[in-house]
Amino acid sequence: MITRYALFEGKVKEGRTEAFREDVIRTVLPTWKAFPGALDVRVSFAEERDDGAPEFPLILAINYADMAAVEAALASPARAKSRAATEAVLAKYFEGRIHHHVTIANEFPLAGD
Repeated sequence: MITRYALFEGKVKEGRTEAFREDVIRTVLPTWKAFPGALDVRVSFAEERDDGAPEFPLILAINYADMAAVEAALASPARAKSRAATEAVLAKYFEGRIHHHVTIANEFPLAGD
C-alpha cells in the first residue's frame, strides 16, 4: 500500500483551533475523499508533541493501492478542487507550510504472532 501524507507544519491562529478542525472536516475532507483511487483518508489533528518538536496541527494521510493510483489522483480534476478548498480554509486559520511525503506502508499486526 502507498500512503501520501500532507504535513501541515506551522500553527493555527490563536483561539481558532476548534473552528479550524471543524472547517477542515466540513469543507476540505469531502474533497480529499473524492480523489479517484483513494482507499481511505485519515485526518489527524495534533494534541501534544515533544518539547522542541515542530508543530504539525494537521497530518493528512491518503492510502492508495499503488503509485499509478497516486499519480492518477494527482492528475485528476479532484486535485484542483481539493487545493482550492484547502487554501481557502488555511487562509482563515493557518500560518505555515505544507509538504508532502509518499511512503510504502508496512503493517505488522500484534495479534497472532
